[in-house]
Amino acid sequence: MKQKWKMKQKLKLLAKKEILYYLVTLIVLALIMHFDLLSDPLARIEAMKEKGNYFHPFIYSFVVYSVMLVLRIIIDLISKIFEKRAVK
Repeated sequence: MKQKWKMKQKLKLLAKKEILYYLVTLIVLALIMHFDLLSDPLARIEAMKEKGNYFHPFIYSFVVYSVMLVLRIIIDLISKIFEKRAVK
């Protein structure tokens, strides 16, 4: 029972960490693509309402996040391989 609880805690922590990575990616990309968000955010929101493109920031961020996730996994696997060889 205790082992299940620990596993749930690890999964919750991992999910929170990944959500944070996604949100940071979303914010950084939004500021890079639309630098006027810092000076006049209401004008940017109005332009988004007029054009009806509500979901494109989330889609672009998900694509960039996915690429970063794959790269992180590959780097993690490579580092584990080198750690195993260093131990021997």
